[in-house]
Amino acid sequence: MALLSVLMRTLHLVAAAVWVGGSLMYLAVITPALRATEAGSSAGPLIAAAFRRMVNACIGVLVLSGAYLTFDRLASGQVGPLYVALLVAKVAAACGMLLLAAFQAQEARRLPKHRGRFWTLAPRGILALGLLTFALGAALVVVFDLGLSR
Repeated sequence: MALLSVLMRTLHLVAAAVWVGGSLMYLAVITPALRATEAGSSAGPLIAAAFRRMVNACIGVLVLSGAYLTFDRLASGQVGPLYVALLVAKVAAACGMLLLAAFQAQEARRLPKHRGRFWTLAPRGILALGLLTFALGAALVVVFDLGLSR
């Protein structure tokens, strides 16, 4: 059982790091590089499609491993109101990321001239919520390890 927990935590952390780190890389490096070159118009959609496939895989891993990890901790009987409050905040932030990602995927199907201003803001929102989710995850570990959640 301990091996399964280690595997699930590892998968959860790797999927989160890939999505959030990929979002940071996409916003800070790839997008400016595509704008600065003539290749952007042809390479941009291909990169976006590949990134979307990777994010979809990460979402699947995060949902499955997150459900397991949530049940595992809550079933331990060692969590209290502080832990649950942080967990609810983390799940809410993660759900916000999922909703923004779904919006992005839907908007990507539209012609660029029909996309609204929110289309350009959503990736920043995903990144911000991803960083918040990481911080809340770190807080959950600290609260649990120090026994502050009881």
